[in-house]
Amino acid sequence: AKQYASTLKTPTCSFDLEDPTDLAKLINPKLALADLSGLVILDEIQRKPELFPLLRVLADREDNSARFLILGSASRDLIHQSSETLAGRIAHIELTPFSYPEVGGKLQQLWLRGGFPKSYLAPDNASSWRWRKNYVQTFLERDVPSFGINVPPPMLRRFWLMLTHYHGCTFNATEIANSMSISQPTGQHYVDILSGVFMVRQLAPWFVNIKKRQVKAPKIYFRDSGIFHYLLGIEEWSHLQNHPKLGLSWEGFALEEIIRFHQVAPEECFFWATHGGAELDLLLIQNGRRLGFEFKYSDQPRATKSMQIALEDLQLDNLTVIFPGHGDFPVAEKIHAIGLVDYLTQSTKPDV
Repeated sequence: AKQYASTLKTPTCSFDLEDPTDLAKLINPKLALADLSGLVILDEIQRKPELFPLLRVLADREDNSARFLILGSASRDLIHQSSETLAGRIAHIELTPFSYPEVGGKLQQLWLRGGFPKSYLAPDNASSWRWRKNYVQTFLERDVPSFGINVPPPMLRRFWLMLTHYHGCTFNATEIANSMSISQPTGQHYVDILSGVFMVRQLAPWFVNIKKRQVKAPKIYFRDSGIFHYLLGIEEWSHLQNHPKLGLSWEGFALEEIIRFHQVAPEECFFWATHGGAELDLLLIQNGRRLGFEFKYSDQPRATKSMQIALEDLQLDNLTVIFPGHGDFPVAEKIHAIGLVDYLTQSTKPDV
């Protein structure tokens, strides 16, 4: 935000809502903000969501002399609130952890440590591990309650740990609720919390009009591989290579990279599965096209019967198999395999 502000020729002013001095300036927010012009930066907006109605009033002024850049560790509820209050006046930009095109050349480090800047950029794996440990503790004890979510941190942490066993799998709220001696709605509420603060992804199932019984529960993925590895106790690359969750870790990591690369909204991302065993890891609906993806931790991926069924039943335009090596080659009609790095470093988004 500061770098962006430095490129402007208009005046800029910023407020950090975690700074007591700046909070004091906003005791009477209309008096503090009404006469400002140029760019006004409001950081940690989740601390004062009551500012949104005032921002609507200021945005509707005839002179429209100020623009507001609003920053914060937002939850989906806060975004929904701002969208309702500032409908037609606001655009949202989700700043995800680092993606591969942003760091380039260090896929293993990004996969192991995840993309949170201080975790990825740490001088060594031990320092990265300590940062993630402190982050998880701070997130559970400070950030989650700040969103108005009143769940005891130990309970949410235990739920978070148990959720690692569902990474890349369909979520069974009843099963995990029974394990924790909580109700099924409470179990679903907890996963909705973690989804709402962008820690996990609930990938919705896709349905087609076929006679086969199709899976209706969502799949769960931790959105940052470094947080997932911390919760699993994976600190070093050698630990990951020998861990039974290696394949599912790769699937979740590569899935997030593909979704970010294509810049698709959550409502444009799906998976598909039947009770007979046919499945597709990721289905993207873009510009009227159906793009299918499978993620295989293998240096020689091959076409499978499940892929052929998905290609036919879902009427896919193409199916791409993403693997950790290098290369780009066909494995069957309308099915080709390509290394993740090769896919992400193409100059344009492939019309697959």
